Amino acid sequence: MKFGPVPVSLAKGAILAHSLTHGQGRLRKGTCLGDDEIALLLAAGLDTVTVARLDADDLDEDAAALAVACALVPDPVAAGLVLKPVGTGRVNIVAAGAGVLRVAGPQIDALNAVDPAVTCATLHDFTRLDPGGMVATVKIIAYGVARAAVGAACVAGQGALRVAAPVLASASLIQTWVDPAADGKKGLAVTAARLDRLGVALHDGGMVPHRIDALAQAIAQAKADIVLILTGSATSDLHDTAPEALRRAGGQVVHFGMPVDPGNLLFIGQLGARAVIGLPGCAKSPALNGADWVLERVVCGLDVSAADIMGMGVGGLLKEIPTRPRPRRHGENAAPD
Repeated sequence: MKFGPVPVSLAKGAILAHSLTHGQGRLRKGTCLGDDEIALLLAAGLDTVTVARLDADDLDEDAAALAVACALVPDPVAAGLVLKPVGTGRVNIVAAGAGVLRVAGPQIDALNAVDPAVTCATLHDFTRLDPGGMVATVKIIAYGVARAAVGAACVAGQGALRVAAPVLASASLIQTWVDPAADGKKGLAVTAARLDRLGVALHDGGMVPHRIDALAQAIAQAKADIVLILTGSATSDLHDTAPEALRRAGGQVVHFGMPVDPGNLLFIGQLGARAVIGLPGCAKSPALNGADWVLERVVCGLDVSAADIMGMGVGGLLKEIPTRPRPRRHGENAAPD
């Protein structure tokens, strides 16, 4: 692509690089200059104009952006994504429905390394999505780019984006009480709202005393696709009440603890084919916490191993929840917990 000032009389067929005002209005940048536009510029007294002129082996910005977007999402229906109409060298990619984004990060990096004029920006891998939410944007920086560069970018980014849609339809929330006066309404309402974002119905598994036998019985009787446990007293050990109750119900504990704050005291296990998540106390707040990251993946059919959880530390320092019983700082000059 050639870029720079040329005489207006020689600018036919070129792309206007900068918006210009003339006697009858305004010519916007990106306009392909034809006879009418040339006449307007001459009538405005302009001698030269800055333009871009594509070479024979170039693609214009819109064609290049669309090619890259189609490579990233070759089958939008299968990927759960929608490509929005191209314009000004940009294609926005949005979620067709709720779910969790999967991004092949090394592929996106490779795509962006092909040519400075070809760019793709995405959300982080595993981001929870709402229908219509922006997932990525492809933007061609210049008015045109070499076909070879576009082709290489398409190869690098092939199929790098998809949405893991929810595969579970129901969840059961079992709560325990230490104080007989506890009603569990807050935990139930907040959990229902969390699950509703993914189209999952919440079944009230009831409240039971904070004892291994009572909780084990409730776990064994739960019928939903996933079992959630919210205890009246925080789980503080791998053999505390809730993990032991899961084992007594015939299940197993896969992992306890996570390097995400709030959310440290989560555990995850299995009861047959069903996942069981011991929610940390911060799950009673609607604010983002580590339990969200685990719950969203499980609901969307993604495996969550002990290694996965232990790899969540970078970026795992989340916003403090004001209502936490023991916040990170107890005073302006206090040391963190």
